[in-house]
Amino acid sequence: MGEHAVQGELRLKADVLVIGGGPAGTWAALTAAGKGAKVVLADKGYCGSSGATAPSGTGVWYVKPEQQLREQAKASRYELGGRLAEHRWMDRVLDRTYENMNKLGVYGYPFPIDGDGNQHRRGLQGPEYMRLMRKLVQKAGVRILDHSPALELLADEHGVGGAAGVQNQTGQTWSVRAGAVIIATGGCAFLSKALGCNVLTGDGYLFAAEAGADLSGMEFSNAYAISPTFSSVTKTAYYSYASFYYEDGTPIPGAGSKHGRSVIARNLLEGNQVYAKLDQASEELKPLLRVAQTNFFLPFDRRGIDPFKDLFPVTLRLEGTVRGTGGIRVTNEQCATSVPGLYAAGDAATRELICGGFTGGGSHNAAWAMSSGSFAGEGAADYARGLGQHATERSLRGLSSNTLTAKRSESGANDRTEQIVRAVQEEVKPYDRNLFRTEQGLTSSLGRLDELWREQRGQAIERSPEGVKAREAAAMTATARWMYNSALARTETRGMHKRDDFPTQDNNQHNRLISGGLDHVWVKSEEIAREVVPS
Repeated sequence: MGEHAVQGELRLKADVLVIGGGPAGTWAALTAAGKGAKVVLADKGYCGSSGATAPSGTGVWYVKPEQQLREQAKASRYELGGRLAEHRWMDRVLDRTYENMNKLGVYGYPFPIDGDGNQHRRGLQGPEYMRLMRKLVQKAGVRILDHSPALELLADEHGVGGAAGVQNQTGQTWSVRAGAVIIATGGCAFLSKALGCNVLTGDGYLFAAEAGADLSGMEFSNAYAISPTFSSVTKTAYYSYASFYYEDGTPIPGAGSKHGRSVIARNLLEGNQVYAKLDQASEELKPLLRVAQTNFFLPFDRRGIDPFKDLFPVTLRLEGTVRGTGGIRVTNEQCATSVPGLYAAGDAATRELICGGFTGGGSHNAAWAMSSGSFAGEGAADYARGLGQHATERSLRGLSSNTLTAKRSESGANDRTEQIVRAVQEEVKPYDRNLFRTEQGLTSSLGRLDELWREQRGQAIERSPEGVKAREAAAMTATARWMYNSALARTETRGMHKRDDFPTQDNNQHNRLISGGLDHVWVKSEEIAREVVPS
């Protein structure tokens, strides 16, 4: 792997560059390296402890290869997701997830053992999982660049051929020339303080769109997770054991974690504080819940609250596309995008293929990360090999839609970045704009978001840690515009996308919505692949 520094810049060459070091990125790197590719992985944080998976426990869509079990597993979310998933993709992901989870057992992941001495492989503890993935990636010879956010992709007329960024701790810039690039940067939670989401600002969506790739399902981006008002832990699965109450202890009719989240949101909108209590959990289950998700209970323990017996105030935190399903559109079974040399995996890629327009936390998301990561790793390694040895000698240019400069930004630039982030949040966080959508609300928000985008386009951004923040603000602005233009085009309620002015599902809109564009955002419909659906 070539390496040299030029005037403070780290320059590397590789077959495959992976941007992002969560589960999708590490599986991509591991798989590409396993096919003989030289791999560099650049993570905005520290690979192994950064992102949404690392601090959490997660269920995994792990199903034994028995036909009845598989059919039940596929049916479980098919209707909820508006019948937008594809059985072929669900089958592939179930197969690859089963294979990869079994590999983790061989690699030494400490799965719990049941009474018969068998490993229980239905979930993963984030800290142990990602610590192991980092170790495996390093052992495979992958070069990891920690605290090294990308600022832009590099490309020529033949497609994408690398990326450039900055190392946050030193301020040194870096560039990697590579035969193929995998975007595994996660989704966009708009800096809403949801656990582990502080690095998930939609950067990969913007990089892909700047290269000419398109997105899919961006209307399925209004995921809100239940959380105590005093905590960032968004473990909505635990609230299936909860009842919801007003402050005086009377139950809130219709409120719930699965089908009653809108009821919670409408009460919060009206200024009613909602309280929860995990009073549906049996005595036998309580200790198991504590073991499965220890960090869920820490904020309660610190305050002397017993969540099984005491009422505690809750809110809904925006998780956007982290638990939504929209993302970069993939065009083949190896998770390639429409741009040669560019691949997408995990939350950065659309998850509609396996769960349509609805998903919860963990489960499908974790399965998609490890399977799409390994699909993309295989595809990128094959693509890079096909380019031959001169792939890293191409004449590349940066694709950033902002002018990137080496000189220091003018004073006040950081304050302006913070103002832009707050302005975007004001459009996407309120329930009455994003959760309960209307033509009037979406159009009004888009007017302001378009203006924010135009304002940022004219400003130069320095290649520095401060410049990274400015690019994050641009990515969040762009993501919100793709979301709301897609939401405006889907004049129905389907999956998690709710239109108050079109409250029912319209069979004539059983299609995907593809979006893209920077200064001018476009949306078009795409037919879902016709397939034989098992009866």
